[in-house]
Amino acid sequence: MESRKLSRLSELTAISRTRDLTDAEKSERETLRNEYRAAVTGSLRADLRQLTIEEPDGTRHRVVPKYEKTDKRSNGEV
Repeated sequence: MESRKLSRLSELTAISRTRDLTDAEKSERETLRNEYRAAVTGSLRADLRQLTIEEPDGTRHRVVPKYEKTDKRSNGEV
C-alpha cells in the first residue's frame, strides 16, 4: 500500500476521534482499510509460502498454510 494512502487512512482515523466523519469520508476510510487488509494479508501469505521446518533429524518440509489446502480443495486439485 502506498504511503500516501496509509497516511490518509491514519488522518481519517484521527479525524474520527474528534468528530463524526461524513459519509464520503466513511466510504473512503472503508476502502482504504480494505486495501490495507489485502496488502497485509498478501504479505503474510507470501511469507508463509517461504517457511520450512527443519526436524531434529535434519529433514526439512515446507509449511502448507490452511488457506492453500482449502483453496486447492475448492479447485479440485487435492
